[in-house]
Amino acid sequence: MRVIIPDAVKLRFRYPARAVGIAGALAMIVSILLPWSYGHDALDDVGFYGGPSPLQLFFVGLPVSLLLLLAIPLVGKARLGRWAKALAWNTSAKTASIGATAVVAVALGAIAIELGGLVNVETGGWLALAGGLVAVAATPFLPDSPEPTLERLTTPTWVQILAIAAVMAVLLFTGAYALSLDDAGSFMVFAAFLVGAVMTLRQVGLFAWLGLAAANNNRVLVMSAFVVAFAFPFTQNGSEANMSIASQVLIFAATALGLNIVVGLVGLLDLGYIAFLGAGAFTAAVLSESAFATIHWSPPFIVTVLIAGTVASILGLIIGAPTLRVSGDYLAIVTLAFGEIFRITMNNLDGNDGPNITNGSNGVPGIPDLNLFGFDFGEAHVILGVDIGRFANYYWLMLVVIAAIIVVFMNLNYSRIGRGWVAIREDELAAEAMGVNTFALKLLAFAGGAFLAGVAGAVKAHHDVSVTPDQYVFLESAFLLAAVVLGGMGTVMGVLIGATILKLLPEKLRFFSDYRLLLFGLLMVFMMRFRPEGIIADERRQLEFHAEDEELAEEIEEELITHHAHFNPERKGFEL
Repeated sequence: MRVIIPDAVKLRFRYPARAVGIAGALAMIVSILLPWSYGHDALDDVGFYGGPSPLQLFFVGLPVSLLLLLAIPLVGKARLGRWAKALAWNTSAKTASIGATAVVAVALGAIAIELGGLVNVETGGWLALAGGLVAVAATPFLPDSPEPTLERLTTPTWVQILAIAAVMAVLLFTGAYALSLDDAGSFMVFAAFLVGAVMTLRQVGLFAWLGLAAANNNRVLVMSAFVVAFAFPFTQNGSEANMSIASQVLIFAATALGLNIVVGLVGLLDLGYIAFLGAGAFTAAVLSESAFATIHWSPPFIVTVLIAGTVASILGLIIGAPTLRVSGDYLAIVTLAFGEIFRITMNNLDGNDGPNITNGSNGVPGIPDLNLFGFDFGEAHVILGVDIGRFANYYWLMLVVIAAIIVVFMNLNYSRIGRGWVAIREDELAAEAMGVNTFALKLLAFAGGAFLAGVAGAVKAHHDVSVTPDQYVFLESAFLLAAVVLGGMGTVMGVLIGATILKLLPEKLRFFSDYRLLLFGLLMVFMMRFRPEGIIADERRQLEFHAEDEELAEEIEEELITHHAHFNPERKGFEL
């Protein structure tokens, strides 16, 4: 039950509430100088007096932000200029208090699990929790802030470019630090901190301003993003384990981008998409120089990639031609069946139940590393004094593949074909009545998405060294679909973020064992309840899920017209 505090009460108690909130923030700040755990084995060793661990230093950013958000308005926002007036101080303080308390709760839970009970929580941990609860109880009595207007302020181009560069540097450092955390409890605490920090900055209005800066400097954003991504292996000190995870994330993300065409743009529910990734992987495996390959022909990898993508797209046409006349639940059932048929067929191509192509359940092991234009991807080498292993080589290759996929996706999205796909997603009958060839466009989406998955599968075969049918089960299709939905259907950045989260969490939460799926399910339930449009929301999708919110509709319409859209006289309408 939600408790609504009357505005008159908020106005009366605003100063006592602010003072109590400041006291809670100070308690959390002081707590990092005290031990949080009795032993030194919990988290990243939070058992010292006067020696905060890196996780505690990250955490203190939230109470410091809370302190500033509560204290600065007492000085007077008018003295701080137009920037201070554009921020949502009180609302952001509420979010910061909840985020800081959540981080403390996760940290204490991790300490209790790792050391065997809450009795191992020391003074600093209890002080941080008490300070957080006090702040959470006090901040609802602050008057509601107006919506932040930071994005409406005029800022020089060089400031926007510097902000983009700073954000990319933070992302590089954050990704490197997150992968370096081997302890699952530490990873959970750091993840909770990231969620709290992101929500607070979003409430302040910083993300809206960064979105405008990115739209105004799109080329700078793209170039800086790829520079940061390219530099990532240099932050891992030659760690093969971390680079293996990073390269798997990119393979997963490339496949999810292909599925994003089918689900995000056309609105077709595909539950067997992993079959197209498997088709590309098996094609590359049987065409490789493996001793277990059944087709004794090994063309150059460029040719293999094209063949793998073509085979996957042909499978897309085969499954799409007879089934795309149905939609909704029926299409989901058919694609689910196709995924299982593919796996069973690969098992049966063993020379007994069918021709010997895939070696049955044994698959094709011993696939050699790629050799592209004389460069051996299996060889380790040193660049700028940093050891670069085989997984870093595949990571860089997948960066190039993802760049090509993004170019294809964006051009399709804003083309006549893309507008036809969106029309089909919104109302297929209306689109067909307006002359859109719905069947041909849906078939193109199926074949195009399958081709991209086949390309990713060809790289995956050499990356994994072996290909077996058991790698391509329904659960993998479910994870791909979840990455698209969680990140934001129809968006590129959203799908990349969703794929990263869903691939990284299982790797870092292995101590949960079978309960990892429970955590994943809870995450999806939470997202569908509070943000069904995904982490990075497409404007159209956001309106669909919040049609009853007139204020949001007006805000998005104004944002589209003012910041992101321009009038194209040839197409006679606004486009992003």
